[in-house]
Amino acid sequence: MPKKQINASYAPVVDKRTAKIPVAKNCLKAFFIGGLICMLGEILKNFFIDLGMQEETAVSSYLVVIIGITAFFTAIGKYDNAGQFAGAGLAVPISGFANSVSSSMLEYRSEGFVLGMAANAFKLAGCVIVWGSVSAFILACIDLILEVVL
Repeated sequence: MPKKQINASYAPVVDKRTAKIPVAKNCLKAFFIGGLICMLGEILKNFFIDLGMQEETAVSSYLVVIIGITAFFTAIGKYDNAGQFAGAGLAVPISGFANSVSSSMLEYRSEGFVLGMAANAFKLAGCVIVWGSVSAFILACIDLILEVVL
């Protein structure tokens, strides 16, 4: 039997057995859960401002709290369960980055603190910092060129 004919007869079987992905439902969950995390950040920022902090200090403080909460839930194994439910909504940049650093540290904890946990955390963080800096530089150059030209 020719390969095209086999593929044509196999495609309906695959379509029947493949789980359907509820894209609209997943997008709505991601939107609302990501929004809740951002709302939590704003509540924390306002709380720190009410305590008398300057806005820049309050922003840094609430980011540290969100990173700490994410690292805690990663360490006790609950972040993955929440990620399965929330999808991309839980990958709001700061919490997603904290989860990836924390999980890579946990993966290598048997190799020791310095050569295991710290070294592997910086492997991941280094890539993000380098590419973030490079892309920020490129965008700043584009902005400067557009500002001069226009």
